[in-house]
Amino acid sequence: MMIDDNNPSPETRIKVFSNIIYKHPVNAVIQTADYKIQGDVHVRPNHRLRDELNTSEQFLAVTNAVIYDRAGQIVHKVNFMVVNASHIIWLLPVDEIQDEK
Repeated sequence: MMIDDNNPSPETRIKVFSNIIYKHPVNAVIQTADYKIQGDVHVRPNHRLRDELNTSEQFLAVTNAVIYDRAGQIVHKVNFMVVNASHIIWLLPVDEIQDEK
């Protein structure tokens, strides 16, 4: 029997589906009671940071995060962390900061 690689049998033509959700990173600052966190929050296309907080997810994933204490000193730098959404006091995208100097 000859096997044609360009025309696989029905048994080998299986589609695999996954629940991959594509998101784009938004550099943001997150304030909790004790820490300020700056890092990338991943947002679904056509959604805002606020929309990510309004999902049913209890935790918000943050990548490339720098964690500051109340004095503004760096406590940790991590590639990945999760923040309990109920501990977030405020959240803002870095590109919206308009400091007057």
